Amino acid sequence: MVDAEGDAGAAVPGADGRPVASGPTRGGPAGPAQAALDMAGAAVAVIDARGTVIGWTRTAEELLGYRAADVVDRSATRLLHSPEATGPSTATPATSPLVPAWPARVRAGEPWSELAELRHQEGHGVHVTLQASPLAGPDGRTDWFLSAAPLSESSVRPTMNGVVVRSLLEGAPIGLSIWDVDLRCVWLNSTVERQSGALRHERLGLRVTESLPGFDTDAVEAAMLQVLRTGTPVIDHEFRWIAQDLHQERVFSSSFFRLDGMDGRPLGVCSIAVDITSSWARERLSVLSEAGTRIGTTLDVMHTAQELADVAVPLLADYTSVDLAEALPLGGEPLERLESEDGTIPVFRRGGVASIHEGNPESLWSIGEAVYVPRVSPFMSAMTTGKSQFEPVIRTGPGTWVDNDPGRRRVIEETGVHSIIVVPLRARGAILGVAVFTRNDTKAPFSRDDLLLAEELAARASLSLDNALRYTRERTASLALQRNLLPRHLSGGHAVDVASQYLPADLHDGVGGDWFDVIPLSGGRVALVVGDVVGHGINAAATMGQLHTAVHTLADMDLPPDELLAHLDDLVVRLTEEDAEPDAEDYSTPVMGATCVYAVYDPVTRRCTMARAGHPPPAIVFPDGTVTFPELPAGSPIGLGLLSFQSVEMELPEGSVIALYTDGLVETREADIDVGLGRLGEALARIGGRGGPLEEVCAGVVDTMVSTAASQDDVALLLARTRSLPPDHVVTWVLPTDPALVANARALAVAKLSSWGLDQLAATVELIVSELVTNAIRYGAGPIRLRLIRHGALVCEVFDSDDRSPRLRHARAEDEKGWGLFLVAKLSHRWGTRTAPGGKIVWAELELPLGTAGA
Repeated sequence: MVDAEGDAGAAVPGADGRPVASGPTRGGPAGPAQAALDMAGAAVAVIDARGTVIGWTRTAEELLGYRAADVVDRSATRLLHSPEATGPSTATPATSPLVPAWPARVRAGEPWSELAELRHQEGHGVHVTLQASPLAGPDGRTDWFLSAAPLSESSVRPTMNGVVVRSLLEGAPIGLSIWDVDLRCVWLNSTVERQSGALRHERLGLRVTESLPGFDTDAVEAAMLQVLRTGTPVIDHEFRWIAQDLHQERVFSSSFFRLDGMDGRPLGVCSIAVDITSSWARERLSVLSEAGTRIGTTLDVMHTAQELADVAVPLLADYTSVDLAEALPLGGEPLERLESEDGTIPVFRRGGVASIHEGNPESLWSIGEAVYVPRVSPFMSAMTTGKSQFEPVIRTGPGTWVDNDPGRRRVIEETGVHSIIVVPLRARGAILGVAVFTRNDTKAPFSRDDLLLAEELAARASLSLDNALRYTRERTASLALQRNLLPRHLSGGHAVDVASQYLPADLHDGVGGDWFDVIPLSGGRVALVVGDVVGHGINAAATMGQLHTAVHTLADMDLPPDELLAHLDDLVVRLTEEDAEPDAEDYSTPVMGATCVYAVYDPVTRRCTMARAGHPPPAIVFPDGTVTFPELPAGSPIGLGLLSFQSVEMELPEGSVIALYTDGLVETREADIDVGLGRLGEALARIGGRGGPLEEVCAGVVDTMVSTAASQDDVALLLARTRSLPPDHVVTWVLPTDPALVANARALAVAKLSSWGLDQLAATVELIVSELVTNAIRYGAGPIRLRLIRHGALVCEVFDSDDRSPRLRHARAEDEKGWGLFLVAKLSHRWGTRTAPGGKIVWAELELPLGTAGA
């Protein structure tokens, strides 16, 4: 019939056969007749607003076994299945959890659909898809048109009894399967059959672990159990499956969600599986992404090689080795010196190895050992041609490379290695080594896609290896330069006892520009120097080498500390200007910057003269444990050209400790330098004031100052404990400027040598004294002082008040004059001149005879 609005409608018979409802209300859903047509074969019933059945169809009777007379005018809740009901009954299951849901459905007045379990007349449950549409009933009330589409007897397969739905489920390009609460397969579509290669009837009724051989069934079952327990879907979980007949690995992206009935109880789990094996690009990007974070984390060559091996296993291979060429600085005996008795040759050193098996049974060599390969082999081919070598199936018959490599043949037979890829490690045109990938437990051989992935991994690792190699070479050169420039054996002679500590900012990789030295000077004096070049690495080490050499040269000129720093500053400025670009607009900015402190201690006078160039002040520890930082003008750093240096002189009691250090010892990012100086003073007073061995004092101070955290800068500490020469080891005579008294000066010197037991040196000293005193009288000005000093050597000094330095002349054989200083230079171990307050000193030093006290 047609309702008032002209919409199509259909009458649904009641118990007496008369129609009980007509078409929908204005603006409502399609009429019941149209719904019935859309769901051909579905069971149809009409329920009024009170939940009473007022219409029943023959298909409903066929589905549930009730005749219309059994259900019409009775409550619809009796049709809901109760778990407690086990046989035929007409009782209403008042305890059904769906009973409270009906009022809410009625009040909403909107169409709804869901899975439900209805009660058959014989007592068992029937799973259906239930759809409800509101109807305009008599007196304006809202009745309900219900259609129930049965699910199959052997599954909970959702079907709407429509061709479209059935075609959708069966023909979907993704695998769909349904599992009951015991995880037994109750339905699957044709795509699953194609994916797994097994017929449908072979899977139904089987558990996950029984129906999917070769699959990662434990992980799948765990995911499904989790979904059943929590109701939370598992989305896009990757599982690997190896087809037993094809020995081919396939990868599926699976999602699982729970199927619930109207009562909220779980009915099973639906599985959706997509074959992503062909989506190799995705997997490759995932592996490469992981490689990007795991390879090249350090600048250590061997560590980087091991990282490549660790990334490849098990993502790509079951076993991977990384063998590096001899050109890399790995240490050990050079490969060209090694020999082999089986026809193989040493070409590589093992840098990294990884295996899915504990103990790396596939590896013939350990990390760092020489790797031998046949002359004809994929390893040599990859090394010489720079091209990857790919053997999906390793041939082991006569005439193959394996036949000529007994060691690897044994490993192949024992471990089952069947597929291999050898990729050269190439960077910037050089072959750094080879990476070897093999499979044994994985049945599928390497594919061309695997080869491309291996080459991508090797390319990334090669760049990291090359960076590590370049860094290693620079660091090796820097360390060698620094080791050769820093003193290996410090000696303060008879002037001071010395000890030092040097701590790079990075104990493993750091190479800094800090330096220190103890330089012997004339007259038994000693120079102490500590410097700090800005920066780290080979450039800082090279700059330090230049400054170190310059300081040695200037110290040999016996310049006062302030003058020495001025000359050093001038030298750096000049070098900077020479190195500046010709078209640079500003030549004043120094390329190399440094700070320095320079001190000279005289054991005869016990006086110490110091000057600094932008460097932290020295510390003095007196014998009573008192610590002071002398008020020494800071001066400007070396290289600025300001020449603002001043010397300060102070007398030190014997046993005082002079502490020179770099700013890394006292400066931190968290505290001001004054705090660091205070801490250093306390440490020196506590540790140095006890007067223990100087090496222990030095180590204890460094440990105290840098123990709270890793040093943020290089640390250098130089300690010198002062000595003084005994009075009877020094003698001084004041001589008048009378040439007639030169003989008297010779006699005084010879007499003193006799008292010292150095008669063997008398003739030489007599001649040297004669020449030096004569020159002072002839070319200098009075007063004249002659001094002999005995310490580790014998020093003869002559002072005069003329500050002009004498010049060594090379007289000709026929010349009668000009031989004086030439003879002094020949007779002495070394000689020189230095400025002194009020004039200059010309000195000559002789070595003491062996066996002489003090020698």
